[in-house]
Amino acid sequence: MKAFNALLLSATGGLATAWLRGGGCLCTSDQSCWPNTSDFSQLQSQVSHPLVYPLPTASACYPTSDPSGNCTEVIENWLDGNWRSSMPGSMEAPNFETFMFKNGTIDACYLNSTITGTCGQGRVPVIGVDARSVADIQAAVNFAVKHNLKLVVKNTGHDFLGRSAARGSFVVWTHNMKNITYIPAFVPQGAPANETYDAVTLGAGVQWHEAYDAVNQYGRMMVGGASAGGSVGASGGWLAGGGHSALAPTYGLGVDNAIEISVVLSTGEYLTVNNYQNPDLFWALRGGGGGTYGIVTSVTYRTYPSLPVQLYLFQANITNSSAMLELVGELIHSQTQFTDDGWGGYGVMTNQSMYFFYIAPNMTNETATATTQAWTDYALSLELWGVTSTATIYAIPSWYEFYEVVFGGGVQNGGNLIISSRLLSRDTVANKYKEVAQVLVDCNASFNMIAGGKVNQIDPDSAGLNPAWRNAVVETVCGISWEDGTSSKEIEGLTDQLKGWIKTMYDLAPQDGAYFNEASLFEINWQETFFGSHYSTLKGIKNKYDPYKLFIVAEGVGSDDWNKELTCRF
Repeated sequence: MKAFNALLLSATGGLATAWLRGGGCLCTSDQSCWPNTSDFSQLQSQVSHPLVYPLPTASACYPTSDPSGNCTEVIENWLDGNWRSSMPGSMEAPNFETFMFKNGTIDACYLNSTITGTCGQGRVPVIGVDARSVADIQAAVNFAVKHNLKLVVKNTGHDFLGRSAARGSFVVWTHNMKNITYIPAFVPQGAPANETYDAVTLGAGVQWHEAYDAVNQYGRMMVGGASAGGSVGASGGWLAGGGHSALAPTYGLGVDNAIEISVVLSTGEYLTVNNYQNPDLFWALRGGGGGTYGIVTSVTYRTYPSLPVQLYLFQANITNSSAMLELVGELIHSQTQFTDDGWGGYGVMTNQSMYFFYIAPNMTNETATATTQAWTDYALSLELWGVTSTATIYAIPSWYEFYEVVFGGGVQNGGNLIISSRLLSRDTVANKYKEVAQVLVDCNASFNMIAGGKVNQIDPDSAGLNPAWRNAVVETVCGISWEDGTSSKEIEGLTDQLKGWIKTMYDLAPQDGAYFNEASLFEINWQETFFGSHYSTLKGIKNKYDPYKLFIVAEGVGSDDWNKELTCRF
């Protein structure tokens, strides 16, 4: 392996080093530096499957007079995250498939083909590798380095900062790396033989619904993501950003449950990293941001015995605006108690309603009632203020059964969306909950009870994750959305509204940070907001393991050395 790596360095090093000396710009498909047909034919001979030529999700509906594909299928599946993830050019939020020029013109491929009548490539990559193995990824990386290509990595396309796409780029598509291996006595490489874990190794393309199905067959469960249909990737950006879960208050975040990670570097070298081998890179890959240090090929996670769960379901309708603020404020104020008791879950609100559910594994019905009764009674006490609420507790035989009922079906993708988040600390929810409530009601926020508890008990320096997580108890999310065909001026107006919420929340809680996977390109002081005091260390690790500066994503570590388009270094 060392000899092979030396050959890789020899083959690519000269060109890349010369490029680095000159500052350098990455090559995109509209430039003369773009590889020719012969170059791509050579790449084709080195990989296991045909090269992919990604197209926007709605491309089958064009031209309008004679659609090139099955437009009915596109319309029927437009909101389905699993269907979208099966295509190399499809993003979960279609606005990240579009490209806005400086003059406000939008290059897009809308589902409604009558809006423009044409299907533009937008930000969708133009060609890439359908990676099925480590060797495929190495071939793609070496090709990208040799030709100085603008490269993106895409698994499912679940990315609220658009990091799975870039205009005129070359893509490594990892979606089809679906290997799943359950290992009841896993020993990390380099670890003592008696250090064992009940674990599962997931290939880069495994999605959470596949991972949950697999470990459930062995009577196990694991900390993972939740979305309708389970289409989020289990080994990519979810983990690299931190990886939150409704189980996190009991078992910690995804980064706290990853045991070992395999990765291909920009040099083409393939490493398996953990606490014993390249521990600095293992540290960075757990919370230091996706698409930044290399291309992850697999992750090994802890699993836990399958347990019954208690489900607390709350919903309220509110006719009094003052009562709405009171209710939201008190819920935020109560988060520390709930998460420390082991409850985790998700909720949404409008200016006249609230809905959320908590789950807690292996909790008795008596404890579930005791730890929620105060909130239930408080909400009922607001009835004279125009608050009508109901609260119900259900005992569910297993976490997997809960997941199947709540998330096993349904759809939730396919809309134009930009969001911003804030990780509210214990201090903020204790002392500024009324001010926070005003913002949340104004933006019709969603809120995720995925911190506190076990998350707060873990050493902030145990992973590259933003240390703000270790003091957070709830994540709040504001967002904007719009219909296809909305003008760039209107989108800018909505964006200004989002920026206003961002500034207000930042001013209220400047130290609280945001979740890198659920945020916008407009966060204030993004290095501190996303990575906190770990940023400089993460940047040093990036420079060490990505000497060719191949892996650059929006507001990722090291991107502050690049122009806005992330194509040329300063």
